[in-house]
Amino acid sequence: MSQAIRTILGKYEGENPGCKAKLYTMMNHGKLAGTGRMVIYPVDQGFEHGPGRSFGMNPSAYDPHFHYKLAIDSGVSAFAAPLGLLEAGADSFAGSVPLILKINSGNTLTKPYGGSDQAVTSAVADALRLGCVGVGFTIYPGSDVTYDMFEEVRDIIADAKAAGLAVIVWSYTRGNMSKEGETAIDVVSYGAHMACLLGAHVVKVKLPTAHLEKTEAKYVYQDQKIAIDTLADRVGHVVDSCFAGRRMVIFSGGAKADDAAVLADARAIRQGGGNGSIIGRNCFQRPYKEAMTLLDQIIQVYT
Repeated sequence: MSQAIRTILGKYEGENPGCKAKLYTMMNHGKLAGTGRMVIYPVDQGFEHGPGRSFGMNPSAYDPHFHYKLAIDSGVSAFAAPLGLLEAGADSFAGSVPLILKINSGNTLTKPYGGSDQAVTSAVADALRLGCVGVGFTIYPGSDVTYDMFEEVRDIIADAKAAGLAVIVWSYTRGNMSKEGETAIDVVSYGAHMACLLGAHVVKVKLPTAHLEKTEAKYVYQDQKIAIDTLADRVGHVVDSCFAGRRMVIFSGGAKADDAAVLADARAIRQGGGNGSIIGRNCFQRPYKEAMTLLDQIIQVYT
């Protein structure tokens, strides 16, 4: 075990050996093995946005095996997806890459209830059956159904930890705030902190902007001169909000962008002390070779 991984696992006091072993598996797999940093490849966008919007620009990506192969060949730390997609390649690629079962999902065909919500679409038992290292769950702090989602994830976290699985919480702030506020630094860091309080091992958030949404928070940020001017500053503040770095935090890649922008974000995440990236659309919406090249460049940033 590398010293970097040993230091990170030492911060997870109170966790059982099974959970720590699964975190170790992710951190010790692929090209970033032993560094304490991770790049995770998620493919849940077909559920969230529909197959045409997600894969139409690269038809090879309709095939679940495309994603397994990309995750394996690129040397990412783990591959996250909903139940059906993981099942569609589970036999062919068993043991080749750590798997994360995305256990709840939304879609764009229904009118958002109270702003945002997701349905629980699989279970911890499915993750165990498929040999996953962990489960992923989305919460929407700020939505009218926030408290319901907190109670859902409470039960999922308890079941996952009892089974010795890692828990990754997607914490996307939205609902009772402006559109700009969804990525405001005070709001994003608040959502990250709540994910930690709920028991997440790894927190996934969007990259924050310098916007301050809440008046009460704005006063404190300005009065205490909390550094938020640069993206690296803001990443560092989110890391501080995750128990002063005692919980790993990774940042989503978002919609497809040019290579330079994606790599600039990765450099800021590393500079700010983040644990890595979780990047999907910016990879699978490119042809295979281009996706491989981009993932290799991102991984090199974190090496």
